[in-house]
Amino acid sequence: MEIDLAIVWAGVLGTAVALYVVMDGFDLGIGILFPFAENERQRDQMMASVAPFWDGNETWLVLGGGGLLVAFPLAYSVVMPALYLPVIAMLLALVLRGVAFEFRAPHAGATAAWSVAFFGGSLLAAFFQGVILGGYIQGITVADRAFAGGPFDWATPFAALCGLGVVTGYALLGATWLIMKTEGPVAERARRQARGLLIAVMGLMAAVSLWTPLAFPRIFERWFTAPNIYVLWIVPVVTAALAITVWRTTERHDQVPFVGTIGLFLLGYLGLAISTYPYVVPPSLTIWDAAAARSSQIFMLTGTVVLLPIILGYVAFVYWLFRGKVGEDESYH
Repeated sequence: MEIDLAIVWAGVLGTAVALYVVMDGFDLGIGILFPFAENERQRDQMMASVAPFWDGNETWLVLGGGGLLVAFPLAYSVVMPALYLPVIAMLLALVLRGVAFEFRAPHAGATAAWSVAFFGGSLLAAFFQGVILGGYIQGITVADRAFAGGPFDWATPFAALCGLGVVTGYALLGATWLIMKTEGPVAERARRQARGLLIAVMGLMAAVSLWTPLAFPRIFERWFTAPNIYVLWIVPVVTAALAITVWRTTERHDQVPFVGTIGLFLLGYLGLAISTYPYVVPPSLTIWDAAAARSSQIFMLTGTVVLLPIILGYVAFVYWLFRGKVGEDESYH
């Protein structure tokens, strides 16, 4: 039986995006939490907790974007012009965040300025990732297999709400990461922050979950018509149960809140996949409409099959090597 490579590539890209959101999400979240630290020493500790991981976490963004171009070139040619402005803003913010990460400590006289840059880059990158998500969910205008909308179609209240949701969600990931990886005042403050952020995240998730079916009939039909409704109710119920678990464990556990928050993100991501599948450009182009030639898919999949386990093994090794908590006197440089 012939393998459906469009589905395989959709799975690969979906996995890459999920890994990026989770792994780069917590270090962007730490940047978002920077203003709440009491002093630069505490910010040093926060930054040291992600120093071995942050640049490697962005590998998955490259795989997601590059894979979209290779596996679904038509989708790439439509999505990029539709979301060009927020994508450029996100990338510039990531550059600012990366530069600030490297320059903050060596230039001690400008530490505070680079801390502000690190916060600003993290905040803007997270916000525009949410805006991109919102612009994607609400749909892209396509005519004759090309983008036919305007340059600001993405700029809607719904996209702004998604941007706020991603910022808050990343901050929650950052707080639960600090609970797991730091000690002292930084960890104690993160425990307090996590509960407030959890409430905000659940509120924003509920708002987006209600807005999407009410505003977009295709999503309403996917979730609230038979027989789907008899199965899909499990997703919000499990999400609520997991949120309760995170709430109850923030005060007394180190690892559970972070793992639970990852679970919340993955459930939200599952909800997005349910709402949009099989469209790679909603609501008009499916993964089969936009797929590259089979020979191209096979060629690139061969390299991916070889390299992906190596990348995953390296990532696992780094996380194992730098396991344990970061002390109060530790810094990046």
